[in-house]
Amino acid sequence: MHEKVTISTEYITLGQLIKKLNILDSGGMVKAFIQEQGAFVNGEKDYRRGRKVYPGDTVEIEGFGIYTIVKEE
Repeated sequence: MHEKVTISTEYITLGQLIKKLNILDSGGMVKAFIQEQGAFVNGEKDYRRGRKVYPGDTVEIEGFGIYTIVKEE
């Protein structure tokens, strides 16, 4: 099942998303996690914490879940 994540901006970076989800505590941990594990954005593996994720995109973080980004109305 996909969990919805609401954002109020045009996009959110992958690093910001992981912090918003409270998966990891610090920015340093997020940086290391993304460099080592990566995440799937729309089915494509990505290792950049600055990757822009837009409403409608799906992000899968292995071991944590699948998230769909939605725009706050």
